[in-house]
Amino acid sequence: MRNKFLIAAVLWFAICNMSLAQTLQRLNHQPPDGAILTFQLTDGTVMAQGFGDSDWWKLTPDNTGSYVNGTWTKLATLPAGYVPDAFASAVLADGRLVIVGGEYNNGNFTLTNLGAIYDPAVNKWTSVAPPANWSYIGDSPALVLPNGKFLVGNKLTKQMAALDPVTLTWQPVRSAGKSDFDAEEGWTLLPNGSILTSDVKHAPNSEIYSLSAGAWTSAGSTIVDLHSPSPFGCIPYGPNGTLCYYPPGEIGPAILRPDGTVFVTGSYTSNGSGAGHTAVFSPAIGWSVGPDFPNGDNAGDSFAVLLPSGNVLVEGGVASYEFDGTKLAPVPATPGCLMMLPNGQVLVGGTEVYIPAGTYSPAWAPTIRSAPTTVVRGSTYKIYGTQFNGLSQAAAFGDEYETATNYPLVRITNNSTGHVFYARTHNHSTMAVATGTKSVFTSFDVQAGMETGASSLVVVANGIPSQPVSITVN
Repeated sequence: MRNKFLIAAVLWFAICNMSLAQTLQRLNHQPPDGAILTFQLTDGTVMAQGFGDSDWWKLTPDNTGSYVNGTWTKLATLPAGYVPDAFASAVLADGRLVIVGGEYNNGNFTLTNLGAIYDPAVNKWTSVAPPANWSYIGDSPALVLPNGKFLVGNKLTKQMAALDPVTLTWQPVRSAGKSDFDAEEGWTLLPNGSILTSDVKHAPNSEIYSLSAGAWTSAGSTIVDLHSPSPFGCIPYGPNGTLCYYPPGEIGPAILRPDGTVFVTGSYTSNGSGAGHTAVFSPAIGWSVGPDFPNGDNAGDSFAVLLPSGNVLVEGGVASYEFDGTKLAPVPATPGCLMMLPNGQVLVGGTEVYIPAGTYSPAWAPTIRSAPTTVVRGSTYKIYGTQFNGLSQAAAFGDEYETATNYPLVRITNNSTGHVFYARTHNHSTMAVATGTKSVFTSFDVQAGMETGASSLVVVANGIPSQPVSITVN
């Protein structure tokens, strides 16, 4: 009997520890206007869109690298007339943030084709014209291609266009073979540079896009239906509301994992109820069925991030979960936008951080092969190595709200004080993911106010740091 009580106590202790393995910690300084969406800038700060839509804020970590103790400052507002919600977006290889379109503008359903680009070096937004003959963009799928161009799909058609960050001009991109229009789809960048999507209108079909071929081909059935039926009919838009948009439904986020598979989550299955399904895509074997969400939950239009451990943190409708490659386990609720921080924590809704359990495999980390041994404040340097962009975009939503973090950050820690500084990175050699042993590089700017002396430097990608190298800051 005593042994039985002992066993029960051990089990109870283990269960309690499991439930406490992941924790949430509230930021000491809350965002002044909340945070609809957050982006990791390449200088280590976080940029957030406030609830007013046109207002933007910056979260700067303290000198220990803590975002919990970070402070907020107001940034420039968007150009007049552009007050978007639910748009296509990305942090570019030059460190600027681009947003285009918006399902809503000034609170109205407009599928606007306006856009803007933010330069953190001068704290300024500049308007970006739409692709030629695109009267509407709305909440469209988008991502940064390995070559650094920003690819956007037209929500209402099968068209695609790529923005050149240097000239800020658009080029049409061939989309031959596309099964259905781009509405409500999410795009996942694969290690070979192709793009995976799970159709919404033509669910359960999936497709892969080859940039070199300029064509989509079928990736087969997802086996289970990942899209939800739309409760809406015609949603008026356009001149005097004379045009109709018929939503095809919703789908959940999709995340590329370190093993090369893509975990894709589903929205509700019928009439607002019914557990969301999940599926797993393997480039080698195709699709397999994943676990259903517990307790009838689902992930339609929800955020997900790849944790350093390789687990996927995904928000359901009533709870949050981690997928470990086999099962979905409930974890503390994370309401709001999700974004990986360079310290391995997840910023949740701009108000708290999720501290995950587990750690990464050393094989997943960036490696530094060549770096300066001495740097001078206010100067720019190049650093070379492997896997600077991480193994995944590491963030996804059902369709819009793209907040990928597949780019390198450079963190410098002073050996004497322990103070942490981020050197702004830019002009990455690639925006590909899972680049393996291929040599890559980025440029970094040493802050004028950085502390001098012996220091250590790491490259961080998606919350995973490289082994440190020694440098001297003069």
